[in-house]
Amino acid sequence: MITRRRVILLGSAAVLTFSAALFAQNNQQPKKLTDAEKKEAALIQKIVDDTAAGQPAANDLSLAWVREDLLKAQGNKQYMPFSVSLDPSKVAGGKVSLYWRVVSKDPAPAAAPADGKKPDDKKKEGRPEYAYEDLNVVAVPAGQSGPMRISRSFTVAPGNYDVFVVAKEPTPEKPKKNDPAPKVSVIKQTLKIDDLWNGELNTSSVIVAEKIEPLAAPLTPQQQAERPYALGTMEIIPAFSTNFTKKTELSTFLLIYNAKVDAANKPDVSVEYNFYAKQAGTEKFFNKTNPQNLNAQTLPPQFDFAAGHQLQSGQAVPLASFPEGDYRLEIKVTDKLANKTLTRNVDFTVSGS
Repeated sequence: MITRRRVILLGSAAVLTFSAALFAQNNQQPKKLTDAEKKEAALIQKIVDDTAAGQPAANDLSLAWVREDLLKAQGNKQYMPFSVSLDPSKVAGGKVSLYWRVVSKDPAPAAAPADGKKPDDKKKEGRPEYAYEDLNVVAVPAGQSGPMRISRSFTVAPGNYDVFVVAKEPTPEKPKKNDPAPKVSVIKQTLKIDDLWNGELNTSSVIVAEKIEPLAAPLTPQQQAERPYALGTMEIIPAFSTNFTKKTELSTFLLIYNAKVDAANKPDVSVEYNFYAKQAGTEKFFNKTNPQNLNAQTLPPQFDFAAGHQLQSGQAVPLASFPEGDYRLEIKVTDKLANKTLTRNVDFTVSGS
């Protein structure tokens, strides 16, 4: 049996505060921009428009998509924190403008006729309304070695989306004649975002964490925008690789959704963590931890889904006893009241150093 260093079982509410979109979307108030910011935003928007229209995309800053995760948001929507990386050595001036646009790929529902007019009679005015878009400035420290990772987020309904991300050196307000053109990178990531609000037993993404830290208080909206893996009173620092040494530990976190409750409004869920070693194309059971039971006996008395409390599970397993090699962690979630089970998997590698 594996000895766990830490088990994450938090019964308190994790209230997600979402990054406000820069542009007016979903009844949010847009940020007031200076003339220079408006000009920069227009330049970046045109870059994405051109890319979406099929023009070749530059990648001067080696921008790359790293990871995304899926959690429930408010209002039957989904919260998607994501991370990208860029090469800081290619950035002049110590900062970049970072813009992300989320475009639905699903057909829009037909608009109902109004005042006897056909939908085709309605004139299209202004910019298109996207599922989500935002823009902010990111400081790029000088002298940083290796890729710089940046995490942001968006909130959308379930569906299929193209996510465009732009990193661009700011355009000088008064450019000199021989100044080089600002470097720019554009990438597109296609995502299928599942519905976590459909009433079926489900989980968030399994987030492999570098560490999980408590927060003295929830972050401000601005802090949350820059640290999207902060959930209420804790912050997850995601791991960007699943290659570990024997001196480290495998730390995982997930939220369990739509569990059935009993007459006392309490769930009865068990979570099993089973490890399998991969050998010559096959798998062999290696070890497991004690099951976690989330029920009326183990949860705080005040635990209540209706109050916004989250059913959470996680493990931090030291890897010293794992021989070097490739592994699969199988996380088995069983809702005993609903008699339903699902599994989530994490592939990882253990090396000697």
